[in-house]
Amino acid sequence: MKTLSLLLAGLALAPSSLSKVKTESVEYKQGDVVLQGYLTYDPASKGKRPAILVVPDWMGVSDYAKMRAEQLAGLGYVALTADVYGKGVRPKSREEASSEAAKYYKDRQLLRSRVRAGLDFLASQEQADTSRLAVMGYCFGGACALELARSGAPVKGVVTFHGGLSTPDPNDARNIRGKVLVLHGADDPFVKQEDVTSFMNEMRAAGVDWQLVQYSGAVHGFTDKRAGNEKSTGMAYNEAADRRSWQAMKDFFKEVLGQ
Repeated sequence: MKTLSLLLAGLALAPSSLSKVKTESVEYKQGDVVLQGYLTYDPASKGKRPAILVVPDWMGVSDYAKMRAEQLAGLGYVALTADVYGKGVRPKSREEASSEAAKYYKDRQLLRSRVRAGLDFLASQEQADTSRLAVMGYCFGGACALELARSGAPVKGVVTFHGGLSTPDPNDARNIRGKVLVLHGADDPFVKQEDVTSFMNEMRAAGVDWQLVQYSGAVHGFTDKRAGNEKSTGMAYNEAADRRSWQAMKDFFKEVLGQ
């Protein structure tokens, strides 16, 4: 009976992650281009709360990205799954995704504008505490998150999961206003150690408060079960790296955004 009583007491004090979060489709614009993202939050929570922009990988807005946003909402944040490509632009293959993402890698100003449109929309929501904004991204979305920070956007924290690290102008890192956490697969063949070294030098030169965690045995896409389990392809899910990186993210956001 004592064990049962303790269990019931724990449930009574459980966080909002046990509540049902709400996800709704939203439209916003970057210039004349209509973007379609997904706003996610816990309706049981009252008042303003920290807000996190979630930038998807090169496949664009997907159920996977929305799932991650829902996990954030369960932790007490309000999250927006951002749309970089535009409403209705949803690649159906890696080839299509590569072609679409290339447009933005070649035009970093456009990339930054698309991601900033998502941040501005998120900040305009009644649930969002505009003094506690952050951005996180996966793969292509990680590159987007860093470019947003390099543009001088008012984000307190930046997190990338197996994200691109290169930039045309390393001096732009001097515009970063928040702290940076990079979660990287140590055996990633697509984001090589030369990129990691260049990134670290960029951060040091700019005086950024940064962290880099490399997970042994992990390749590209290590948080995503859709990547499969065959490491030889360069993309594969890694349960340990997924679990550890999510915990690192939680600790980081707790530090930079508060409870």
